Amino acid sequence: MARVDDYINAKKIAAEELSREPFGEIAERSGYKLIDNSKLKIPFLNRVYMISWPGFEFEDESSEKKDVPLQEQVLILHYIAAKGEKKISGRWISFREIPGAAFYYSAFVKRAIDPLKKTFGKEAGLFVKAAKKLNGKAIDAGNAGFEFNLFPNVSLQLILWEGDDEFLPEANILFYDSIGDIFSPEDVAWLSGMLVYRLMALAK
Repeated sequence: MARVDDYINAKKIAAEELSREPFGEIAERSGYKLIDNSKLKIPFLNRVYMISWPGFEFEDESSEKKDVPLQEQVLILHYIAAKGEKKISGRWISFREIPGAAFYYSAFVKRAIDPLKKTFGKEAGLFVKAAKKLNGKAIDAGNAGFEFNLFPNVSLQLILWEGDDEFLPEANILFYDSIGDIFSPEDVAWLSGMLVYRLMALAK
């Protein structure tokens, strides 16, 4: 499991790389709104963050004004730094289909799939309520399925099959096939877990 020092170092590396680019190009590439030529407005998981340039410091613009978790800061910086194609083909893939993802599959299951099943596996209705609070778009899959847009051109589909006395619950998470051009497999595992844990918090 990554330590706080790892996140601090990852943020420092990403911020240093981004500081060498014109901020306008970063905004155009990432699809976020540029504010006063010095800030980016970033909606993420029902919160709104402002990122300042050139230091790439984060400020929570939501009503609660919480500290922005380091893991979220790193993922957001990795997204805006990504120079891969951010086009949507409309084709969905599983985590295993992401290039280089096999090594991180167990971490993905531990961080995202298992908590999703444990929390909502016998209460699909609770999953539906939490997903709606997070502006999920219902899809026709499983006993309950929702699509969540986390970044411009980055969406995840969470699908749940409710368990009963005879069958154990099942769950799956799907991604656009371009996800590997934007995030590393490790980042995708973390992103999936962030979404699931935010849903778990909303279900309380």
